[in-house]
Amino acid sequence: MSQDDWQSTLTEYRCRIATGRAMGGAERVAKRRQRGQANAREIIELLCDAGSFHELGTLAGGYSYDGSPVAAADALVGGSATIDGRPVVIGAEDFTVMGGSIGAATNAKKVRLAKLAAQEGIPYLMFLDGAGERLGSKPERRAYSPNDMQLVAQLSGQVPTLAIVIGSSAGHGAITGLLMDFVIMLRGSVLFSAGPPLVYAAIGEKLSKEELGGAQMHTAQSGVAHNLVEDVDEACQLVRHWLSFLPSSARERPPAARGGNIKRGPRALEDILDLIPKSGEEGYDIITVIKALIDAPEEWLQFQPDFGQAIVCGMARLGGHSVAIISNQPLAQAGAITRESADKATHFIKICDAYHLPLIFLADNPGVMSGSQAERAGTLRAAAAMYAAQCRYRGVKLHVTLRKAFGFGSSLMGMNPFDRQTVSYALPGISLGAMPASSGSDAAHLDANARQAAAVAQDQSGWIAGDNLAFDEIIEPTELRNALLRGMLLSARRRALAPQPGPGVLP
Repeated sequence: MSQDDWQSTLTEYRCRIATGRAMGGAERVAKRRQRGQANAREIIELLCDAGSFHELGTLAGGYSYDGSPVAAADALVGGSATIDGRPVVIGAEDFTVMGGSIGAATNAKKVRLAKLAAQEGIPYLMFLDGAGERLGSKPERRAYSPNDMQLVAQLSGQVPTLAIVIGSSAGHGAITGLLMDFVIMLRGSVLFSAGPPLVYAAIGEKLSKEELGGAQMHTAQSGVAHNLVEDVDEACQLVRHWLSFLPSSARERPPAARGGNIKRGPRALEDILDLIPKSGEEGYDIITVIKALIDAPEEWLQFQPDFGQAIVCGMARLGGHSVAIISNQPLAQAGAITRESADKATHFIKICDAYHLPLIFLADNPGVMSGSQAERAGTLRAAAAMYAAQCRYRGVKLHVTLRKAFGFGSSLMGMNPFDRQTVSYALPGISLGAMPASSGSDAAHLDANARQAAAVAQDQSGWIAGDNLAFDEIIEPTELRNALLRGMLLSARRRALAPQPGPGVLP
């Protein structure tokens, strides 16, 4: 036997591999490039460490049954790679091949990739740019095998899962993406259960793709997607940033910061009184406070910034450790808790719980939003869900009331030090109560003397709270960062224990 005996087989193999990697052909790939769109393979190479991508299922879709056309990689480029040296499983729908639709081999590949992520305990990423189920797929080739939706639903909260919508995503692919922890959309991308032609045929509503499911609408109005990015480069940067805060699976702790020149130790916040007005009725940008508090402003990653803006959620590092921050935003509706902001915070808390991120609450709110519009929107239900999520959160909780927290607003923001908080702090001069004294006095039709008494009681409420241990301590404002660092040190032993996976993250 000689190498010559292999030549015909190897020639055919190499030809089939080349076909599998050719995507939709040179013409379609060129048209996509002319529109300024990166193709599936380019995106994977851009995101992952150089030379780390190893493809699986290159030959999928490459065998012709009864003369049926072949589909390069069956419209899904997928495999394993590393991001910042950490293994991931990654897939990218290829719109140049049959519109990125899902065929029999695509389904098998998606199932295999999801199973691999679960088995190895590593993140699962999917770039979405497809038309959903392929019209004309032969059901006998799939029978009743599992589909990737049920696997991704089980995977979410066990390993970090991310969906990045880079084009049009409809039907099966769109639903699969929404089962993931974090959904990113490129500007100009669209996401919907059915596209404009089907919508028009079904209900007579004539809409453009953007009107029906545009990225800006989903990230700012519906809340279906979380973060909007301008292009593929920004998407890849956001993915890498997000993963840098998280463990590879729920069976691990978040990674500590690596090297760098950032000073991660104690320091006084000398300018904090210039950032937070004394009057509880005056607005300010809480993000300026967060950036002063954390190790480095550039490490701040805001979650779902355009939706439910009365609450700010995000990740950063404190003392070199990954932490999550939930704060009221006095610039948006005075920080009152709305249905949208509570929904956002609830999902974020579940992500933090799944991946064991210490959770810092910064409270400054007048309570839960009231009024007929808020009631019709289901604000109370959303607020109750947020409260339940923070109560069930199993990790380290650190709380600070900055100026005020009225009614249910204090409970939603985790004020109670007897609810497994590691530390619960307040700044001097805070205001607490069932409701603000001015509006409460109006509602109760109080006379001048009673109004004055209510105002005095509110003015003294912070000192009373310190007296009855509603907070562990009232702290000097400039010591806010250092006090939270002490809380992190206090919780260090608990954070070092082997973590246990939780119930997962619901959409």
